[in-house]
Amino acid sequence: MAIGPRLDLRQSQSLVMTPQLRQAIKLLQSSNMEVIAFVEEELERNPLLERDETRTVVAEPAAPLQDAASAVAAGTMAVGDSSALDVDYSNVVDEGEAYTPSMGAGGRADFSDDLSGIDEMAGQGPSLRERLAEQIRLNFDDARDRLIGSALLAMLEPSGRLTLDARALAERLGCEVDVVEAVRRAMQRFEPTGMFCADLRECLAVQLQEAGRCDPFMERLLDHLPMLGRRDYRGLMEVCGVDHEDLTEMIAELKRLDPKPGAGGDEPPLTAIQPDVLMRPTPDGNWVLELNPDTLPRVLVNRGFAARAVVSLRDREQKSFLAEQLQSANWLVKSLEQRANTILKVASEIVRRQDGFFRHGVAFLRPLILRDVAEAVEMHESTVSRVTANKYMATPRGMLELKYFFTTAIQGTAGGESVSAEAVRHRIRGMVQAETADSVLSDDAIVLRLREEGVDIARRTVAKYREAMRIPSSVQRKRDKAVTA
Repeated sequence: MAIGPRLDLRQSQSLVMTPQLRQAIKLLQSSNMEVIAFVEEELERNPLLERDETRTVVAEPAAPLQDAASAVAAGTMAVGDSSALDVDYSNVVDEGEAYTPSMGAGGRADFSDDLSGIDEMAGQGPSLRERLAEQIRLNFDDARDRLIGSALLAMLEPSGRLTLDARALAERLGCEVDVVEAVRRAMQRFEPTGMFCADLRECLAVQLQEAGRCDPFMERLLDHLPMLGRRDYRGLMEVCGVDHEDLTEMIAELKRLDPKPGAGGDEPPLTAIQPDVLMRPTPDGNWVLELNPDTLPRVLVNRGFAARAVVSLRDREQKSFLAEQLQSANWLVKSLEQRANTILKVASEIVRRQDGFFRHGVAFLRPLILRDVAEAVEMHESTVSRVTANKYMATPRGMLELKYFFTTAIQGTAGGESVSAEAVRHRIRGMVQAETADSVLSDDAIVLRLREEGVDIARRTVAKYREAMRIPSSVQRKRDKAVTA
């Protein structure tokens, strides 16, 4: 047998993830803010991309369409009780090379009260440490006290606590321990009150003293905070010398205090969530969905510039660069359009299936899984998962993430209709809120009530849901209601 080189021809299939496909998948699962940031980078990098700031959208009534794909192309969907999707309004734009978020005629008015400009005008204020440093300068005339105050500020924990070895600090600064303590006590009255305290008791006591509410009874309560943590209300009434009504008022006053006055002082302001989809009712009782035009970028491909550049360029590398940029720009516009159409298509199917929730509340939320929506819109489950991640819809019942509508099913009794887990949690919460001191429900009692209502649920499932909602056990709830009764 001869051994030597040989040339063979083989044919095989393989899935290749191109950079363009990876970009489309990334855009699909990104939030609107991430998409805007990505498009801004592309606008700076690609000379053939332009921001479309002059385009006007003209909306006019359209005839009903029979399939979801046609409705999606128009950018606005009307979702009714029937299985068909009807277009409420369609958009007319010049040329087809640009992607412009769609908006329904008259529908924009419900969401146009945009006050984001006010938030942008307000600059970020000084940090908590900067405010405390300013109070040190204003409250202490002596340079020694200001030096001690600065040293204490440097040792401050994020919660506002101060783990201090006063003697060691006094030796390091060359002063008396009493002087360090005097400065620390003065700084405890800074804004916010209760900073620079060694423990929780001292923090609460300073806040009560500042409010003029630290009487002997409250002092005894502060001395027995571990009993309060154990909810030993009967023992607290004995050691404090008060009845249950007075104890209830004292505990309520403690709850109004801030146990960690420094926590969150330097956190950046929360960013308001911008919805990807806007939902509104129609006069005939249906729902209209439209993409939010304020959160999606408007870009177009400058084909005129590309055509002129091709004629003037002579270098092969420059022509290759221009071709790559043109292809990248076209793909970005196509990816943005596909992303918007997919979001609208999936959101419309969710609204159709959860119609009872939007009309009647959480108790009517139906069980829903990704496979149900994927089969209805003829997409893969992974695509639906990416579409619903980090996407929000402004509904008549508030701003809700698309993931919220996917809940597991709990079987009904005697082969009845399944119930959404979220609806069951809502029902458990309602039962607990309706309890009185004489009618506290155990987990077994809640199971019996749910089964009477047609929900086949186990006791451990009720306990898991109750703990997830931070609802105490029936024994603890009975103690709490005995004190507040």
